[in-house]
Amino acid sequence: MAVTNKSAASSPEFAELHWLTVMLQAIDVGVVVLDRDYRVKAWNMWMQNHSGLASSKILGQPLAQFFPDLGSERFRAKAESVFLLNNQAFLIWQQQPYLFHFRNDRPITGNSEFMFQDVTLVPITGLSGQVEQLAILVYDVTDSAEAQAAFAEANARLENLSRTDRLTGLFNRGHWEECLQQEFARYQRTKQTSCLVIFDIDHFKKVNDTYGHPAGDAVIRQVSAMLAKAQRKTDVTGRYGGEEFTAILVGTDAAGAAYFAERLRAQVEAVTVTHEGRDIRFTISLGIAEIGPKLPTYKAWLERADQGLYKAKQGGRNQYVVMPAP
Repeated sequence: MAVTNKSAASSPEFAELHWLTVMLQAIDVGVVVLDRDYRVKAWNMWMQNHSGLASSKILGQPLAQFFPDLGSERFRAKAESVFLLNNQAFLIWQQQPYLFHFRNDRPITGNSEFMFQDVTLVPITGLSGQVEQLAILVYDVTDSAEAQAAFAEANARLENLSRTDRLTGLFNRGHWEECLQQEFARYQRTKQTSCLVIFDIDHFKKVNDTYGHPAGDAVIRQVSAMLAKAQRKTDVTGRYGGEEFTAILVGTDAAGAAYFAERLRAQVEAVTVTHEGRDIRFTISLGIAEIGPKLPTYKAWLERADQGLYKAKQGGRNQYVVMPAP
């Protein structure tokens, strides 16, 4: 009897099975095998280490007993397609972050609380040629997922920097002017009215000359904050250059824009900026132009609002002027 066992143990088939088993336990990939009733037939060391479930506890048991999400219709539909079509199926982390909810095993270097996974479902055929079992291969792609997320975040920050004025946090001139072009094009399609407001800080050069450029920057930041607070979510505001600011009031007629301008003007007039112990008071002048069919380009619309600003300054400053439709 002992001789027979020794012969079996030394056979090529046994040797092949032995190294396959060793490899299955050693590879850095999760391997799970399910039968047609979704009972666990194989559960390698990788799965044991990350799940905390020993193979002796889970083998022969329904997988959904330990992982309820894997009893869902979504997973079953994916698995059944593998059983029926004898084709591999894939689950990628961009569509579904994970199949098995495992904790990230690199909590110090990683930023994610859980492990991102790519998963391959592989059909296993029997001697009859029919698919009798399903292998689930689980790959830990947390590093790649976090790197991709960091790259996307960096790109978003760069994009935001490219369109934002650094001093004020408002849109810079380039991006704001693109928004103005888009609003003008939208009017050509929809004929929905909008107003353009352009304003600047009165006697700003005197502020710089009297209190210094850092004080001038403080005044600009204060005005920017008040403009940002006054705008609605649909409005588009920006710093046009120097002490000049702009606002596209989407869906607003001249009367609504005048109300906006007067409220902002009064708020600015009432505020005091204190810089290095010195109080600074200032005012703004505003020009308003409602969009209309006789404005041939967005630049003509901008020029119309600028004419209103010029008239407000000529009229004594600290006021707004609404330009009539051309």
